[in-house]
Amino acid sequence: MTDLLKKMQTRRSIRKFKPDMVPQETLDEIITAGTYAATGMGKQSPIIIAVTNKEMRDKLSRMNAGIMGSQGDPFYGAPVVLVVLADKSCPTHVYDGSLVMGNLMLAAHELGIGSCWIHRAKEEFESAEGKEILKSFGITGEYEGVGHCVLGYVDGAYPEAKARKENWVYRIQ
Repeated sequence: MTDLLKKMQTRRSIRKFKPDMVPQETLDEIITAGTYAATGMGKQSPIIIAVTNKEMRDKLSRMNAGIMGSQGDPFYGAPVVLVVLADKSCPTHVYDGSLVMGNLMLAAHELGIGSCWIHRAKEEFESAEGKEILKSFGITGEYEGVGHCVLGYVDGAYPEAKARKENWVYRIQ
């Protein structure tokens, strides 16, 4: 088995992070991996917003929790949030953004950083507050939130894989 296949099999969603910030060089490597995800017709419809500013991170967390109807931190204490959005004018934008999310999570795992895909980016950035945040960042256009890739160092034991379900694959030979 190759190292890549092993990484794919051992990556897990992390739901408890240490507060320590991910080094910028490591974060840049993860982000670069996201930019090399396959996209429909090579149109590169997604964008990545790298949030390391604690105030903005906490604001996004509060918005996300509000959508979920929770008071807790849906980002599990992760100090970094990579928000993936994709250009709605591209018919494959959600798929493109999903592949970016996958690349981000695999690259993080390769570099010893925990990750988790957090939903509700669509609702966040369809809201007036979310649109205002994008505008404040200088981001224009019609984007749909695909997900938040939260990153940080794992606090505690690394989760074990669940057994693979039966009938996952059907072979037609």
